[in-house]
Amino acid sequence: MQEKHLERIRNGKGFIAALDQSGGSTPKALKNYGIAEDAYDNEDKMFDLVHDMRTRIITSPAFNSERILGAILFEQTMDRHIEGKYTADYLAEEKEIVPFLKVDKGLADEADGVQLMKPITDLDELLQRANERNIFGTKMRSVIKQANAQGIQKIVKQQFDIGKDILAAGLVPIIEPEVDIFSEDKSQSEEILKEELLKQLNELADGQDVMLKLSIPTVANLYKEIVDHPRVIRIVALSGGYPLVEANEKLKENEGIIASFSRALTQNLNVNQSDESFNQTLDDAVETIYDASVNKK
Repeated sequence: MQEKHLERIRNGKGFIAALDQSGGSTPKALKNYGIAEDAYDNEDKMFDLVHDMRTRIITSPAFNSERILGAILFEQTMDRHIEGKYTADYLAEEKEIVPFLKVDKGLADEADGVQLMKPITDLDELLQRANERNIFGTKMRSVIKQANAQGIQKIVKQQFDIGKDILAAGLVPIIEPEVDIFSEDKSQSEEILKEELLKQLNELADGQDVMLKLSIPTVANLYKEIVDHPRVIRIVALSGGYPLVEANEKLKENEGIIASFSRALTQNLNVNQSDESFNQTLDDAVETIYDASVNKK
């Protein structure tokens, strides 16, 4: 199954859906979906509601393997069921969509112009459970706020150090050093990031192949050398706060990079929509993101 998934992710046409809002970002995701914070009075109810939202998305006919290659899940989503199956099994068996898992525990406070990941203290146990749940790969996010070479070097090293542990567990890491799209020196940060990524990629051994999730660069095709690197399975782009139309237009300018959007994918969905309206709205978003991923300027 892993080889089949690898072939699909490496060479398939489509994009990866990010459905991995965690505890800190779930209230905002629910609010955008039309569920206010007074609709739940504890964390369990909150996670029940967000799983209902994700279930509605995943089971929609618009969420299909013709346009979606993979989906990134939150840990609780991995451990829950959709129509009697664990979520990853439902994705793989019913939808033919490759399941990924968010493994980071959030961001540390900013230092040296970046936010490293907080320690992942249960990584070994989490990776074991991910294998038991038939997860293909993982995702972990850190954030670059300023063009600080020392900070960017730290962030990339942390990502790759943990990525090697993930590879050793038999999973494919998605390395995500996001550059804040509102940073005043975003393009300079991206130039530094590119060089640090290439340094780390060049040190990987044969078979230590990774994926990268990057902010859409200010300079189109800045990451083309990384797209073509033999240790890179695929580069996917995060929307980073860009509205859907803008994110799609910027993505189209970057050859070889596909989408992995979260907010841009779900921004127009609402809990009060009829199934017909919900499915059509989701289908419209999926189609435009697919088009931006496969049709380049």
